[in-house]
Amino acid sequence: MSVKYTGGISHEECPTEELLNPFVHRLELETTYEKIRTAILTVVLLPIRVSIICFFVIVGWIFAYIGLWGLSDEELRQKPLDGWRKKLKHLICIIGQNCLVAGGMNISIKGRQATKREAPILVAAPHSTFLDGGIVYLVGFPSMICRRESGANNHIGKLINFTQPVYVWRDDPNSRQNSIKEIINRATSDLDWPQILIFPEGTCTNRSCLITFKPGAFYPGVPIQPVCIRYPNKLDTVTWTWEGPSAWKLLWLTLTQPYSNCEIEFLPVYTPNEEEKRDSKLFARNVRAVMAKALGVPVIDYSYDDCLLMTRAKEMHLPYAPSLVEVNKLRDRLGLQNTKTEETLIDSDSICRDCSKISYVEFVKLLNIPSNSPASQQLFKIYDKENSGLIDFREYLLGVLGIEKDKNPLDVLRIACKIYDSSGHGRLVKEDFCKAACQTLALSKEHALEIFEQADRNRLGYITIENFINFAQKKAEFASFFDISSEEKKNSRMNGEILGPNYHTKKVD
Repeated sequence: MSVKYTGGISHEECPTEELLNPFVHRLELETTYEKIRTAILTVVLLPIRVSIICFFVIVGWIFAYIGLWGLSDEELRQKPLDGWRKKLKHLICIIGQNCLVAGGMNISIKGRQATKREAPILVAAPHSTFLDGGIVYLVGFPSMICRRESGANNHIGKLINFTQPVYVWRDDPNSRQNSIKEIINRATSDLDWPQILIFPEGTCTNRSCLITFKPGAFYPGVPIQPVCIRYPNKLDTVTWTWEGPSAWKLLWLTLTQPYSNCEIEFLPVYTPNEEEKRDSKLFARNVRAVMAKALGVPVIDYSYDDCLLMTRAKEMHLPYAPSLVEVNKLRDRLGLQNTKTEETLIDSDSICRDCSKISYVEFVKLLNIPSNSPASQQLFKIYDKENSGLIDFREYLLGVLGIEKDKNPLDVLRIACKIYDSSGHGRLVKEDFCKAACQTLALSKEHALEIFEQADRNRLGYITIENFINFAQKKAEFASFFDISSEEKKNSRMNGEILGPNYHTKKVD
């Protein structure tokens, strides 16, 4: 039976296309058989596989160490490896392939890999797991684009450096430009550089779609070969996204499967036309379209910035953090991104007196969006998880305002206090302060209540945001909170904008 919104709209009757969120992955062992099998294989198979993998990794590391002996970082960047060092790369590839087999990977390859002369750059997608790195052992140990921190890793740094990668410092704009120049130089060089392997999405997704390709691989304007990666397994134990199982859990579950399938398909070489050579973004979009067609998935214009947005929301404990990427896309469709409607609402008297329970009709009226729009209906559905026809509008406001780039954590706390202020006069009672603090400072309710009691020194039964700031500035536990705000203000003066905290995480490649 359909649950009706006020105005006659229901979840079941809403004729909207589901908006994909490629940064979320759910994984649970659902059946008793899966749980028992995993438990048994954890005891019987896991130790054997880990031992064999460690052996191969150590042997590969030793050969890479030997291959790099006597070479400086400058020499690695200036010319390709040759002679006996180059032969060692083939040996390491064999070791790496055996390592994948030992981990239970059943890899099938379709199509033919192009030569360096035919396609200097390989473009692989979708990028969904740390296991994608294993493709380097199957395609001849190509150079990769990776973070400089990866090469400094004591465990795998030697193996990475032996591929002669193009390193990127994500926080250094000049480094990115230098990396692009290096890609162009290698792709167009007459020297015997290895092919360059790039994951143009720049981050991990759940393979439900192809997100925006970063243009780095397409700047040189040379022929590229698209490489499609699939993991056709009944139980998906490999997908590593921003919201989902940890790397250790995925590794454990993957190694306790009897085997895991991986398909690598080399598509025909894509040679850019003159227009694509001039426009790297057009080149990237067209290659993405070809790969999406081969994979049978849609293309969606999500990006690395969307990952940062969701991570910022999650670390600040904003409500519905994993869904805020979808929320922003829907707001963009509805034209809310440039109207500042939500910001105007919290500064005006037109907001509802009790926003904790509003209907769909009230929702579209407050935002001044069309009630018959599929995007409006989807936006409401995200917050109506219980299918009751009512949502807490305050959670919506805090989510969309808390992730704006020009807001630092202190600004977000002020917004939260204004949204949850039931008095309307800047006086927050216990319940109001707890909601504001828990959803912006990631505090537990008990901790928030304790802080309220300490900040309300005069026992007035309420505090103001200024009361809290005066209290928090004297507490070591909030030092990082104010340090972040100060640093962001410094960034604002230097760059003309206030950036969020450094939320770069391990899932960004």
